[in-house]
Amino acid sequence: MDSILVEKSPPLSGEVRISGAKNAALPIIAATLLCDSPVTLNNIPNLADISAMERLLCSMGLETRYEREEGTLQIDPSRVRWLEAPYDLVRKMRASFFVLGPLVGKYREAKVSMPGGCAIGARPVNIHLKALEALNIELEVEHGYVVADGSAMKGGRVHLDFPSVGATENALCAAVRAPGETVIENAAREPEVTDLADFLAAAGAKIEGQGSSTIHIQGVDQLSVDSYAIIPDRIEAGTYLAAAALTGGT
Repeated sequence: MDSILVEKSPPLSGEVRISGAKNAALPIIAATLLCDSPVTLNNIPNLADISAMERLLCSMGLETRYEREEGTLQIDPSRVRWLEAPYDLVRKMRASFFVLGPLVGKYREAKVSMPGGCAIGARPVNIHLKALEALNIELEVEHGYVVADGSAMKGGRVHLDFPSVGATENALCAAVRAPGETVIENAAREPEVTDLADFLAAAGAKIEGQGSSTIHIQGVDQLSVDSYAIIPDRIEAGTYLAAAALTGGT
């Protein structure tokens, strides 16, 4: 039987650089689809999921440059050619579903594979779809794909059955480009949601209430930001803090 031997460590002390939060970076990378000019994201973690999201954007025609060691990702969203997220890319990472809100928000249409090619009932993406339908977006599921028609999209009241992080983020991304006012009720309050809202606000979105259970959004016509830094990973930071505390370090 395999085992792990843990020996007492001397006190840990010093300084470490905390990586960017993956769960903040992924939806923000997807949200660059909403922008009208190139964006540079800083403090991007060097992870396989980030590379997968970059490949998904490239498959749509976006131009990107990922400097892994420097932690920067440059994205030019001005030349989107295909409004589809294919199964062979989405199946590798559920977070790829985050492109649905930005695509339908800016381009009023999208075709995104279900995560893993699964049926709606098998995974909780139905809460994402219900949130988008509250913005008058028509959705159909065809051969494992969600096909969205946002030609009549407008602001509305989005009430989430539970505070889903992903559903809050997809609804937020669609709402910032929807005409009129949107209110998201029972919204997720995690810092990663707040970071997405702060990125969108830096780009010119009109958002109030991020970090609370009720978010107000007034739709805008254009979004643009030169650069934005992803928040540090709270789990990584907590791990270092715990290690220092347990060993009596500083």
